[in-house]
Amino acid sequence: MNTNLKLGVHVAGAHNLLPKDGQGSSSAFVELYFDGQKYRTTVKEKDLDPIWDESFYFNISDPGILPNLMLDAFVYNNVKGTNSRSFLGKVSITGTSFVPYSDAVVLHYPLEKRGIFSRVRGELGLKVYITDDPTIKSSDPVVSMARNSQTHPESIQEPVRKSETRHTFHHLPHPTQAPANAAVPAAPPPQMRYGYEQIKPNPPPQPPKLVRMYSESSNQPVDYALKETSPYLGGGRVVGGRVIRTDKASSTYDLVEKMHFLFVRVVKARDLPAMDITGSLDPYVEVRIGNYKGVTRHMEKNQNPMWNIVFAFSRERMQANVLEVVVKDKDLVKDDFVGFVRFDLNEVPLRVPPDSPLAPQWYRLEDKKGERIKSELMLAVWIGTQADEAFPDAWHSDAATPVDSSGAASVLIKSKVYQAPRLWYVRVNVVEAQDLVPTDKTRFPDTYVKAHIGSQVMKTKSVQARSLNPLWNEDLLFVAAEPFEDHLILTVEDRVGPGKDEILGRVIIPLNMVEKRADDRIIHSRWFNLEKPVAIDVDQLKKDKFSMRIHLRICLDGGYHVLDESTHYSSDLRPTAKQLWKPTIGVLELGILNAVGLHPMKTRDGRGTSDTYCVAKYGHKWVRTRTIVDNLCPKYNEQYTWEVFDTATVLTVGVFDNSQLGDKGANSKDLKIGKVRIRISTLEAGRVYTHSYPLLVLHPTGVKKMGEVHLAIRFSCTNFVNMLYTYSRPLLPKMHYVRPFSVMQLDMLRHQAVHIVAARLGRAEPPLRKEVVEYMSDVDSHLWSMRRSKANFFRLMTIFAPLFAVSKWFGDICMWRNPITTVLVHVLFIMLVCFPELILPTVFLYMFLIGIWNFRYRPRYPPHMNTKISQAEGVHPDELDEEFDSFPTSRNPDLVRMRYDRLRSVAGRIQTVVGDIATQGERMQSLLSWRDPRATAIFVTFCLVAAIVLYVTPFQAIAALIGIFMMRHPRFRHRLPSVPVNFFRRLPARTDSML
Repeated sequence: MNTNLKLGVHVAGAHNLLPKDGQGSSSAFVELYFDGQKYRTTVKEKDLDPIWDESFYFNISDPGILPNLMLDAFVYNNVKGTNSRSFLGKVSITGTSFVPYSDAVVLHYPLEKRGIFSRVRGELGLKVYITDDPTIKSSDPVVSMARNSQTHPESIQEPVRKSETRHTFHHLPHPTQAPANAAVPAAPPPQMRYGYEQIKPNPPPQPPKLVRMYSESSNQPVDYALKETSPYLGGGRVVGGRVIRTDKASSTYDLVEKMHFLFVRVVKARDLPAMDITGSLDPYVEVRIGNYKGVTRHMEKNQNPMWNIVFAFSRERMQANVLEVVVKDKDLVKDDFVGFVRFDLNEVPLRVPPDSPLAPQWYRLEDKKGERIKSELMLAVWIGTQADEAFPDAWHSDAATPVDSSGAASVLIKSKVYQAPRLWYVRVNVVEAQDLVPTDKTRFPDTYVKAHIGSQVMKTKSVQARSLNPLWNEDLLFVAAEPFEDHLILTVEDRVGPGKDEILGRVIIPLNMVEKRADDRIIHSRWFNLEKPVAIDVDQLKKDKFSMRIHLRICLDGGYHVLDESTHYSSDLRPTAKQLWKPTIGVLELGILNAVGLHPMKTRDGRGTSDTYCVAKYGHKWVRTRTIVDNLCPKYNEQYTWEVFDTATVLTVGVFDNSQLGDKGANSKDLKIGKVRIRISTLEAGRVYTHSYPLLVLHPTGVKKMGEVHLAIRFSCTNFVNMLYTYSRPLLPKMHYVRPFSVMQLDMLRHQAVHIVAARLGRAEPPLRKEVVEYMSDVDSHLWSMRRSKANFFRLMTIFAPLFAVSKWFGDICMWRNPITTVLVHVLFIMLVCFPELILPTVFLYMFLIGIWNFRYRPRYPPHMNTKISQAEGVHPDELDEEFDSFPTSRNPDLVRMRYDRLRSVAGRIQTVVGDIATQGERMQSLLSWRDPRATAIFVTFCLVAAIVLYVTPFQAIAALIGIFMMRHPRFRHRLPSVPVNFFRRLPARTDSML
């Protein structure tokens, strides 16, 4: 008896499975049963035609009873919502059908029902064979209680699969489920490998769980998916989006974990002794606790200095119980000791807002011997949380580095709230000019007007008039920010020759003197005198009776929303004019908790590290957390609030590495680590969303995960009626529709707006750098990218997929693939034709039922960046290099030529598709245009006959005949195209007229 005999089963794939998930698809897997053994394939998400190509090997315990054994293959749909499965069909193969490997082929078996009332369809492709190859090893089978083919599949225990048995380890399954391609024992050993992660013997309590996703976006790697967490925040533990309150009242900062800090406010000193030979003193204060210290700036020659500076020390990092505040004298060689004050941390009071701030007190300084001296220092020492009013302005020591308030680098680690400037569109209508005085009297001037506002420059078209009064009547558009620091400068110039222009006159108009408007009312025009840019002869001025003038119509358009970010991710849609603002509809609260697993962005002392901070942007309000120095898992725990005026807006949170703290200083750029976008309309009101978001960044080498940022978000609706009313309002203010801008104008103005906002925020203290503002505003989203083009194409195909599915379903109906369904469709069609008043109610009722059914599959998480949708996983390296290339290009000509040829090929295919669509439209027009006289005569005659027939025949009868004819049985069909299709394809189009 051959003991090495095994039954090999190769699961090739399935075809035309029955959709079971309520969304027109199924997530199928196959379970195989043979001789008390059970194996399972992987789960193919959202695929009615899955392909597995997986092989399994069963032990044959007794070859003598092989003809009496049976192989059962059950196809199931994996139901993620309930962690269960639904039946799709089964295949049973008797032992008499088993053949050797050399004779085995893939056979497609039709799926069978499990019971009378079950419904199945489709086929399963299997290759079943017997082999005695000794190199193939199978798992130890676990024998069931009754060895026969009628044993219920659920009663068979799954055997432990050895790693060498299977070589198809496709993806990591959900943590709460067993791996899809291998059975798992009830008590796995501690060192067992689970996918590509090792299971620990004692997992931590309440680990982050993967969010269940019911769309195709779940196909991306698990490491790139959101993770739902249940942190303990200020108001209690968050479970299922709700805060489980504790006995204590929640604080104002209830979306972050409470962190305690030791605050030390150094106010001033008095009666300090003279330490230098000259009788002067350069005092400064050093606050020390353990290995951490904070240093104030020194005051030159001042015995009664004032600092008024607050230091904050993280309490969880403290390793000492004594706080020392030392006053020293700044010296070139060695700083002199003046005196100190010592505090025991056990006696420091705890302050919880809204308690009043702790009042500073005078403390007598002690010398090195512990004796008190005459000098005094005013201090306030207390323990508080990040809800303290002093927290944003305090000098933090979140790393093992001294905090020096006198250094420029210390400014860069503080948290800050920024207010972006209010932006206006400046509309300059250049009407005409009069009495121009050209230098060359022998020719008529070729004039144009150049306008400047800051770095923005616009020109009108050149006009060569037969008089000295040129007419333009042209609009120029600019962006300006309050307060208006730049002036509008207009110059009238004469194009004397190629590349040579001469200024004829100039006028400077302050923007704060320009009229503002909030609608499209007419602005009165004004004449402005043009001044010579250079001084001329005084006698010549006396001879000139008239001065040159320019006719202008200038206004600040406040009825528009100045787009300063990508239109797809706008955080504010309000017009500039405040009187047009609608009431708020809610409040958005954001808790920036921490970040984990950050990628090192720099090296320090021979090791990788990062100095990170977070930036959040919504509306005019930008916030920046403090910089956590030298930490790859920083804890921020800072909370911010915004007013919400429209739910169709997006909150953006970015994580950056502070490069200003290194040796390179202010010349280096802050490095981007990643960002998160959250659309307000996707958030349920009152729910607390606590998720860990992967920070995904596209590099020239491909997509890369730079770490994870942990956020807590809550949207609270304050006016439900106003929120519902916004869904009936236009997305943009009225002026965008009354006097719209062109696409080119919007792109140009948006670029200028981002430049202005970056310049203004870069002048704050600490500055929000230009590269941060541009990254948060998606300034380069309009540039060409092969990857984005493919992503948008596949998005378009996804949108039309339901239409294709309906067309395929109707084709199956017409071909009578399923007679029962086809007969039911005929009955429904005849009923709707006989009672046409039921058509619209049936359609809306059907959509209502679909919406109710999909409610159980609604997403329970905010949407996040998806590498599958973005086409970032399988992108070609050259396409990435092209995307990260500068504009204009910096690559060599041969590479640019290759990319240009590739772009031409892609554009050629797009051109062909657009041409085909245009051809069909032109054929429709040619039906009545007599371009083909015979075709038009035939169609006109048909229209006349159809009009008579439709007049004397009831509409229901005509509709019923047409419907039944379209759904006729295949035996009454021909393979050739129908007569109307042939007639339509013969109609002429304008392709004959194209060069």
